[in-house]
Amino acid sequence: MQPTPPRPRLVASILPADFARLGEECRSLEEAGIDRIQWDVMDGVFVPNLTIGPDVIASVRRVVDVGFEAHLMVVRPEPLLERWVEAGCELVIVHAETCRHLHRTLTAILDLGVRAGVAVNPATPLSAIEHVLDLVDLVLVMTVNPGFGGQAYLSTMESKIAEARALIERTGRPIELEVDGGIGPDTIGGAARAGATTFCTGSALFRRRGAMAAELARLRQLATVREDAA
Repeated sequence: MQPTPPRPRLVASILPADFARLGEECRSLEEAGIDRIQWDVMDGVFVPNLTIGPDVIASVRRVVDVGFEAHLMVVRPEPLLERWVEAGCELVIVHAETCRHLHRTLTAILDLGVRAGVAVNPATPLSAIEHVLDLVDLVLVMTVNPGFGGQAYLSTMESKIAEARALIERTGRPIELEVDGGIGPDTIGGAARAGATTFCTGSALFRRRGAMAAELARLRQLATVREDAA
């Protein structure tokens, strides 16, 4: 009998949500069975867009129980780390490209009592994070250049996902490998076969607001890699 493949984790990017109905949108995601909600925090400097602050996240934290992750696409994440945790984020992800002392920043996140993640842009080599894997709970490989939702998936990142999977396996630690950018029915399988275990999707999910549960089930099925098909 073939072993049961692990259940893929699905994370919803909040970028495509109707911000006039943010609480309702998050409740819909929770009821549909999403594993986490990702708050895309952009500062207009590291990426060419400006989004939300911790008070917005805190206002929604009161109406849902689903897990929150903060994806900090900002040039100086350190001064506000505590604010994202206070707002209700159980996982805080920083970019290797923005942290002058990445080891120190990740340690500061862990000291706040939450999980730490590190993200890398498409052009950033994994050598930038190889020596901090002892500190992280999650590695996020960007499959688009960050800044906007709805971008096309960069299939060339699949070799990088596979490289990240090999690095993680060598640590012997249960580190999540997340991908973010252009993830939908046509791309999630390739990312999964390359080694991703957690998948952040936005536009593909919100396009089917009336059938989110069905779409999540479909994406999970497409992301489930069986040994006999790997």
